[in-house]
Amino acid sequence: MKSRIFTFALVLLSTFAFAQSGHLMQGIGAVNMSMGGAATGKAMDISGALQWNPASISGYSGTKIGLDVGAMFSSPTLSSSMPMMGPDGQPIMGPDGQPIMLSGSVDSDKGVSPLPSLAIVWGNEDSKHTFGVSVFGVSGFGVDFAEDSNNPGYMDGSMNPNYDPNKPFSPISGPQSAGGFGHIESNYMLLQVGFTWAYQITENFSIGIEPTINYQALDISPNPLVAPSMTAGYSKSETASAIGYGGQLGVYYDSKSGFTAGASYKSKQYMADFSFEGKYLDGNDAPKTDFTMNFPAIASIGVGYTTANGMFDFAVDYRRVFYSSTEGFDNSGWTIASEGDYAGYPTGTVEGFGWEDMNIISAGVQINAIEKLPIRLGYTYNSNPINEELMMFSVSAPAIIKNAFQVGLGYEINEHFTLNGLFHYGTSGGKTTGQMLNPKMISAEEVDTPMGPMGGPLGKIPGSEVSVEMTTMLITVGIQYSL
Repeated sequence: MKSRIFTFALVLLSTFAFAQSGHLMQGIGAVNMSMGGAATGKAMDISGALQWNPASISGYSGTKIGLDVGAMFSSPTLSSSMPMMGPDGQPIMGPDGQPIMLSGSVDSDKGVSPLPSLAIVWGNEDSKHTFGVSVFGVSGFGVDFAEDSNNPGYMDGSMNPNYDPNKPFSPISGPQSAGGFGHIESNYMLLQVGFTWAYQITENFSIGIEPTINYQALDISPNPLVAPSMTAGYSKSETASAIGYGGQLGVYYDSKSGFTAGASYKSKQYMADFSFEGKYLDGNDAPKTDFTMNFPAIASIGVGYTTANGMFDFAVDYRRVFYSSTEGFDNSGWTIASEGDYAGYPTGTVEGFGWEDMNIISAGVQINAIEKLPIRLGYTYNSNPINEELMMFSVSAPAIIKNAFQVGLGYEINEHFTLNGLFHYGTSGGKTTGQMLNPKMISAEEVDTPMGPMGGPLGKIPGSEVSVEMTTMLITVGIQYSL
């Protein structure tokens, strides 16, 4: 019976997980998210325990099942500006002697994304062994920025007769024929299945291990990972997917007098290559292109405390996400051809996101003042992994939420069922801003101009700017069942 339930749930979750969008999830399920994602040193529920410290499930006995479903709302805004250029490639000046600027913004119209999770833990109270299985959507991003057609002209020198100078225009969102990216759309998800074993070495100390299997899918348009056409720009690629593997190790200490602590290391998830196939805007086939994008390693430490009267439960975690050493995130800039007639010249494809390592602080408190009705409050701080100089490479993946605030509520229906709810609000805390880049402007050295730096290895456009800011909201409902 258990195996049938699990098989059905796995199929169901896999179907939903394709629609997931967002960034690296700070927590899993209603309880863990409402605690700010803190669980490494304080296991408040089985989903948080399985996600952040496999050793902590040794505190559970019997069979427990947790199923959560959330609805994520995200609203990124992409803004850009640059001087209007004349046929000679020089900025067009206005009556005041200053360059005429083109600027505007576009909001993402992504809609609602479901976020499901399933966790199962079982063990005998008289045994030192505890086991668990989890199916979590642990990471994702997605945007849908519409094309801005109010462009003044095209790259072939012709003017746009419908251009309205009294309306804003976002250059990066302009048609590819006008030098922009056009309609920018992306969908990425990573579904992770974990198989956990924990062993209680002593009454106070446990260890845990969790092998993981991963499935990821990426749909991105236009695709900067595929070489652009000289006449038709970047291609629209079909969804590419990849399978990978990894693991997690954890240790957990329970003083039995209120204080708990833990540490875990989730290894890099080694993924097979994405293989992109697609077509250019003129209908011709784009070349098949492979790209490696692994999932970063994560190190976590945490502490927890329950007051003597049981009124309060506290949990605090610190995490380090190692993007800078992860394939797909470590490299940056434009790819340079190494052979053929164009050896030494930029191909127009992107090497990678160029993200830096990320620091995360999660904190939460559960208030048990009302019997069978715990109230949870959580906060999460995320550092920004995006290097501002490389901001333009991340417009399809604005995975930045600096501050996140959570409130949650539980209700113990009976000795078997507990219902949990969560509301999350996150904000980027302002804009992440950089300069617009163009591989056609790559030069050996960066040149200073009155409007700012130009050229260099990144192909900087002087006087330009591109930025992203965003907010997220998440509503989650979960049910936990104890046999």
